[in-house]
Amino acid sequence: MLLIPLLPLLGALILILSGGRIGKPLAGIIGSTTVGLSAVLTVIIGADFAASGEQAYHQTLWTWFDVGGLAPAMGLYLDRLTVVFLFVITFVGFLIHVYSMGYMADDEGYSRFFAYLNLFVFSMLILVMADNLVLLYLGWEGVGLCSYLLIGFWYKEEKNGYAARKAFIITRVGDTAMAIALFWIFASLGTLNIQEVLTQAPQTWSIGSTAGVAIAFLLLGGAVGKSAQLPLQTWLPDAMAGPTPVSALIHAATMVTAGVYLISRLFVVFELAPIAQEWVGITGALTLLIAGFSALTQNDLKRVLAYSTISQIGYMFLALGIGAWSAAIFHFMIHAFFKALLFLAAGAVIYMLHHEQDMFKMGGLRHRMPVVYWTFLIGAASLAALPLITAGFYSKDQILWLAFAGEKGNMWFYLAAVIGALITSLYTFRMIFLTFFGEEKTGVHHSIGLEMTIPLIILAILSLVGGFIEMPHNLAHVTLFSTFLDPVLPAVVMRPGIESYEWLMQGIAAVLCLTGIAMAYYFYMRREDLRLEVKEATWQLNRFWYDGWGFDALYDLAIFRPYTYLAHLNKGDIVDKLYGGLVAITNAFHGMFSRTQSGIMRWYIMGIVVGAVLILSIGLIMR
Repeated sequence: MLLIPLLPLLGALILILSGGRIGKPLAGIIGSTTVGLSAVLTVIIGADFAASGEQAYHQTLWTWFDVGGLAPAMGLYLDRLTVVFLFVITFVGFLIHVYSMGYMADDEGYSRFFAYLNLFVFSMLILVMADNLVLLYLGWEGVGLCSYLLIGFWYKEEKNGYAARKAFIITRVGDTAMAIALFWIFASLGTLNIQEVLTQAPQTWSIGSTAGVAIAFLLLGGAVGKSAQLPLQTWLPDAMAGPTPVSALIHAATMVTAGVYLISRLFVVFELAPIAQEWVGITGALTLLIAGFSALTQNDLKRVLAYSTISQIGYMFLALGIGAWSAAIFHFMIHAFFKALLFLAAGAVIYMLHHEQDMFKMGGLRHRMPVVYWTFLIGAASLAALPLITAGFYSKDQILWLAFAGEKGNMWFYLAAVIGALITSLYTFRMIFLTFFGEEKTGVHHSIGLEMTIPLIILAILSLVGGFIEMPHNLAHVTLFSTFLDPVLPAVVMRPGIESYEWLMQGIAAVLCLTGIAMAYYFYMRREDLRLEVKEATWQLNRFWYDGWGFDALYDLAIFRPYTYLAHLNKGDIVDKLYGGLVAITNAFHGMFSRTQSGIMRWYIMGIVVGAVLILSIGLIMR
């Protein structure tokens, strides 16, 4: 079990210590092979785990430190939830590493890139395998560091450095909330071991208790920062400044879903804080809508996918908020397949068009790059939840159904989910029609090799057949996947007598998907003139959505400008003036006393005599 995270760490260390002296092909092989071996070990251990019927494996390596009763171990914990995340991290990570061998082949920082990727995979594996919250937090901060390094990988361009700093600072806001939660958990329960927390929390906190609710909200703060949810979502679209494989690995398949893992891993805490769990769902519902509308207005191919990622994680948060824990994890896995595919296929388009990312400068590419087109189309169909044939249909439809039928669901959650489904289908096929159909506007400059093509094909297959892990007798119930997670996560509680609506809800989901596709076809293929008229009539709203609903401007007005104004007023730093004053007083006394050092002997003798007389006089008076 230890070898799973150790191998990527070993690869990162080899690449870092080599100082770039390893040739490009060998650096790519080292980076890819170490992650690939971790993926093989994950499959072997996962299969053995499922066959043995064991509930969990626990491996303690050593005690990290022991201070004041806090003695976190360097310990690894493997259960069924961990296995799902391990499979996605290692297998999808391996495919992205292989793809990167072709995509980054001409980059001067090739070896450094793979070192960062391997270090990220190691940090993410530690995050999901940690048996205690201190070690989990180490992995949590590790992926934040690697995100900063990879977003700003092309650091010579100022905007890339800005995007990296923005991601680092905004996610630190959530990380601070999470750190406070960990302090509070230890103060209340006397432990940060995850399994002990899950056991002791119900014994210590009553449902709705102040401590439990506060801790759950603080954990939610950590989750929304890392997973780019409202109101800390603004860093993710700018993070597209990094290389496209970075977007696929960190900002689609793994890191941004760390918040989903945190909430599902500590589900007991949220079940003890119903108001906080409800706000998880509200956060997800609002985020999926806001990001979906923003995706409708973007011109940049990668920014469409960035807003789509924010929206799809919103679906996962919505599922967590209604207690559909297994549905959230299932959508996480399927989303990793089709969103990694979409980012990698988008990267292939950008690579072949010599770094052009504006969809309105593309068009007509389906004949010039057929493999990329068909794989991109499969990923897009899964994102849009095309009925019956795509994995995304089964994972997203399950969330829609449980938002309607679950005991903690309600009509508002359901409406948000179905409106989001329509918007998703619309912006997804808008992307397809603008990029691959119509008149060709930009010539194809490059071709891609097998190292970029094979990962696309594998992910396309998973984006189609991955949903059949879940395929039940009526296509909507949770079966195999949730059964696998039953020992780890509680089943969703259904409202009585609701089963008869199941097929109706599924039919609505299918109609919404097809309606979105038809609308995209009508406006972007048949009636371009009508689309331009609508855009001109609603240009202010269009601009508002394009700018991410003005959140960056709001933060600039409410936080950045007041802070910089106060900093300007306090440019001398009032705190430093206290220390400056002490220095001034010391210098004054120094100057005064230095004048007595004249170098004239008679003055020294007179000073000694006067001093002696004063001391003797004081002594006589005191008697």
